[in-house]
Amino acid sequence: MVVGRPREFDPDAVEDAAMKLFWERGYDAVSIADVSAATGVNRRGIYAEFGSKESLFDRATRRYLAGPGGYLGQALARRTAREVAAAMMHGAADTVSGEVRGCLTVGDGPGLAELRAETVRALAGRFDVAMAAGEIAPADTALLARWVAAVCQGIAVQARCGAGRDDLHAVADLALAGWDNAVAGEGPGPRTHR
Repeated sequence: MVVGRPREFDPDAVEDAAMKLFWERGYDAVSIADVSAATGVNRRGIYAEFGSKESLFDRATRRYLAGPGGYLGQALARRTAREVAAAMMHGAADTVSGEVRGCLTVGDGPGLAELRAETVRALAGRFDVAMAAGEIAPADTALLARWVAAVCQGIAVQARCGAGRDDLHAVADLALAGWDNAVAGEGPGPRTHR
């Protein structure tokens, strides 16, 4: 039996460093050479462990969603639909205004469009439950979910542009005032654009 050389680096540390690089710069602006420079692990070792940049990005994205970007799962577990919306918006404000500004999932990396669509579907499903229970007025729950996601993504963009945490939470509060009108059936419905 031939025994290979023992791994000389911690894959979790490389994955974490890659997550931060992709989060800060975006998928296209990060190379395996950048990850190598940030971790001290040679490119061959990174390719041997992760296979490709896309595979490393996938693992880094999953790490982000399980860690800093994990507010979606926490939000979906909230008791009311308004609490779900509030946890999403304020969770975004907290996450995107930390050490790394912005959101890893707001970009063009592989799989991110589908991930964002899954988020909208999960929120819409939760809002369907709230509507069936009479908690919110009849509404297009997919549109409501897309609106919450758009507010969160806008908060991320504003953070990347330099908006501070307090300002981002104020944006979330303002959006939640709109939520109150929308779910009471008083807010504006979908418009036909000319």
